[in-house]
Amino acid sequence: MDLLKKNEKYIDQLIDMSLKEDIGAGDVTTDIIIPPAAILKGAFKAKAEGVICGLPLIKKVFAKIDKSVQISFKKKDGAKVKNGDIIALITGPARAILMGERLALNLLQRLSGIATSANSFQSKVTPYGVTILDTRKTTPMLRILEKYAVKTGGASNHRMGLYDMVLIKDNHIDFINIEKAVMECRRFIPKGMKIEVEVHSLEFLEKAIKASPDVIMLDNMSLDMIDKAFLRLKETKCDAKVEISGGVNIDTIEEIAKRKPDYISLGAITHSAQALDISLTLHK
Repeated sequence: MDLLKKNEKYIDQLIDMSLKEDIGAGDVTTDIIIPPAAILKGAFKAKAEGVICGLPLIKKVFAKIDKSVQISFKKKDGAKVKNGDIIALITGPARAILMGERLALNLLQRLSGIATSANSFQSKVTPYGVTILDTRKTTPMLRILEKYAVKTGGASNHRMGLYDMVLIKDNHIDFINIEKAVMECRRFIPKGMKIEVEVHSLEFLEKAIKASPDVIMLDNMSLDMIDKAFLRLKETKCDAKVEISGGVNIDTIEEIAKRKPDYISLGAITHSAQALDISLTLHK
């Protein structure tokens, strides 16, 4: 819950903007058809297996429209569900519920899909002592929520943005050699901030080892190259953490995990996650 609490003001603004985007000047259909005093009750139900995420957000959505809407949660964020499980019950003014249902479902389905994806990948590598990391391949403006979903699913967060960790890529090295880049970064970054270097070849690995970063990322390497890289890291007694990235999917991840890197990072858990099928069934 830390990410949500730390960013509560931002999330409130995000929900306000999302409601404005959807409702605009008003829900013309509901305002014409539904009597002001009408009451609805209903249930959020899972229609597939997965991990639930986003329940505090749907409560915020309806509270912003009408504080008299009542929601009773039957599951918590992080809970695993199967088809037919009731996630939450809702009761309140029909107009408020109908105006908020789409945003509530969008958030719940999207974040639950990411949590489910993160859980699937992490479950594959846990026996090997490997940690799954997300990336910055997130939906613009939704990064905090999507990274919260990754953690809810049992995986971990890489850097939140460009501001909280040094990640030296090949494009940076076009301007400065790797050892000098690491040295310069250490001069200016706050104490405790990590430095990671992205490596694409065994030749560049040698330079990265000499630079002594905190993390070395083996990016888009074949399994054979990864094995050779690990051998070289062992020979040089390099104490940097090792991260593997690039070309990782649900079919290849276990074979990569068998090499026992510290981390495997992949954008798929956020940018390619399939929304979890969840319905909201309403009646008078």
